[in-house]
Amino acid sequence: MTSLLPIRGRPELFWWHVGWLAAVGVGARLLLFPGSGATRLDVAALVVGAIPAIYGLIAMQAKKGVDRALAVAVWSVGGAAACLLTGGVVGPLAAWCLAPMAAAAALGGTTLLAFGASASVVAIGVCALSAPLLGLEPTKASAAYWLGLVALSTTAAGLGIGLVAIQRSSADIDRRRDMSEARLRALLADQPHLLVWIEAGRQVTGVYGHAPRGVSPDALIDRALAQIATPADRHVVEDALRKALADGEAEVAFVPAADPDGLLVAAIRRVGEQRLVAAIRDGAPERAREAALIAARDEADAQNAGKSRFLANMSHELRTPLNAIMGFSDIMRTRLFGPLPERYGEYAELIHESGTHLMELINDVLDMSKIEAERFELSLEEFDARDAVSAVLRLMRGQADRAEVQLRGVLPREPLEVKADRRALKQIALNLISNALKFTPKAGAVTVTLEAVDGALELVVADTGVGIAPEDLQRIGRPYEQAGDLQQRSVGTGLGLSLVRSFAELHGGQMSIESSLGEGTSVTVRMPVLVSASA
Repeated sequence: MTSLLPIRGRPELFWWHVGWLAAVGVGARLLLFPGSGATRLDVAALVVGAIPAIYGLIAMQAKKGVDRALAVAVWSVGGAAACLLTGGVVGPLAAWCLAPMAAAAALGGTTLLAFGASASVVAIGVCALSAPLLGLEPTKASAAYWLGLVALSTTAAGLGIGLVAIQRSSADIDRRRDMSEARLRALLADQPHLLVWIEAGRQVTGVYGHAPRGVSPDALIDRALAQIATPADRHVVEDALRKALADGEAEVAFVPAADPDGLLVAAIRRVGEQRLVAAIRDGAPERAREAALIAARDEADAQNAGKSRFLANMSHELRTPLNAIMGFSDIMRTRLFGPLPERYGEYAELIHESGTHLMELINDVLDMSKIEAERFELSLEEFDARDAVSAVLRLMRGQADRAEVQLRGVLPREPLEVKADRRALKQIALNLISNALKFTPKAGAVTVTLEAVDGALELVVADTGVGIAPEDLQRIGRPYEQAGDLQQRSVGTGLGLSLVRSFAELHGGQMSIESSLGEGTSVTVRMPVLVSASA
């Protein structure tokens, strides 16, 4: 109601104000003729009645425009004052009490018109009540004629301009509505999918947009949506329509009857009790992308399987000559056929140690290749888990002593009968202890704990080593991923923890790692392999 109205584009307002002032001027001139019987109050009333028009002209010349509510209020005060000065509601200027409503109609706006009507009622009430109290009487007959003529002409002009403004506003509203409707229709016609309006859950009543291949928009009108599908897919479309009515939305893919090699996808949404809207798009590109992704996945799987087979074959081929090397070096270092020079004996020891290390790496690669190729088979048997872990502790004791690291085992006194792969359990313990010793400095400690927890076998290897960085924790446990510096990484292949994880998962268990830099690492392997008695 208080928005500003600029003068530009509203010349009728300007001329109404000018006409009002002209009518007031003519009336004042007539009252000044001798014998008119006019009084000073009559002239003062015309002057007061001119103030709202003067305000309107001044305000419209301002850049910010006219405050419409303030303008109506000024007209109300001016009209009421002029009416009072000429005798109130029975005086000749009583019509000016309608000036606020005329001004509101001219300025435009439904809310403003209601405000102007209220201001006119207030002006009439003030005049009716105040004139008797102030002792004001109607003007003389000759003056009343001219004053009444001015009041009627100016008020009628204001109401006429108001009616023109209302008609123009209505025309503007209709024009804007038509423009908005045209833009909406153009938008619907240009959007990339085909929008379909569906009444009563089945019949198509409207079609907008670009039709994909295999759909004729004209053939859809007044037909069931399912008719555009092949007979084999029509029940699928009907089911989707029922689901959309029940759940609010559904999506269905079907083959169009006009294009058996194509594919359409319809996203359906409920917009009324029995009204649906469906967006139909061409699904062939999506099917092509899906087929390409499947082909790429199959190719990657084939390449991965080929890599695993290659590594398995290479590992097998490497083990044969390596066994001969280790066997001959073992004969030489044990002096089976007689003494050797000291230097040759030292070389034999180095050859045997290097061969043993290489054999361990080859075995890791072979096991991982079998696991990735899904060809690794567990050899399950019942045995005491303490025996397997104790054997690994004895084997690693020498390495721990050479590294000056304390290796401790915490095993239960009672047997821990498990049904598992003995070699896999030994490999789990061996890899975890070997990793712990590799990353634990001198005077550190590695503790191996074996126990039954919640019906599962739990093996924990904790060290006081350098720890693992948070970014490395996200990587280790995957094949060929390593942590630590270059010197530490050069010791292995990055298969230790990945083999531990894989062996644990093959037994239905899992591996978890907790570590902090500078505080050490704890690796926990839990497998549900306990037999009933041990559990």
